[in-house]
Formats: sequence, structure tokens, C-alpha cells
Amino acid sequence: MSAPAIDAIDLSKYIEMRDGRANVRGRRLPVVFIAKTQQANHSSVSDLADGFTLTEEQVLAALLYYREHQQELDAQYAIDAAESKAMAAQHHNKPGRP
Repeated sequence: MSAPAIDAIDLSKYIEMRDGRANVRGRRLPVVFIAKTQQANHSSVSDLADGFTLTEEQVLAALLYYREHQQELDAQYAIDAAESKAMAAQHHNKPGRP
């Protein structure tokens, strides 16, 4: 018996779109956060599951979704990071702030 083809896996059981971003279903946890954490720390699936209080299936689904949509997720992540940096700089440069 062979394993199911990757294109036959229904990731919607684990992934949902929320505010235009892919999240773990039922959580406000972006898929890209899991992928970036895995990349930065070379974390195992088990470590990611423990760290994010997810099942290993949820982590694997998130990593697979990221792999299938990497360019668009990385582009959105870069936009979000730039906006966050700009907001932090604006907050820091308010009059009366040290």
C-alpha cells in the first residue's frame, strides 16, 4: 500500500485563512511563524509542537502549507515586519519619549 500523494492531503482540516493570512485552524497562530521558528532554531516537529502547544499533525500541516505557499507567505511576512518596524520607530520617536 502506498502513501497518499501530497496533493491529496486536505490541509483545510488544519489551516484556515484569517484576515488574509494562513493560520493554524482555531488558533491565531500564523503558519509563517511556525516555519520561521523552525528555520531559525532548526527545531524538530516535536519541539515546535511543544513550543506552540500544537499536535505534531498541526505542525506538519503548517510546514507543508508553508512549503506549498512559501513565496506569498514570505512576501507577506516581509511586509508585516517592515510595518511593525515602522510603527515601533514611530512610537519611539514620539515627543516626550526618552
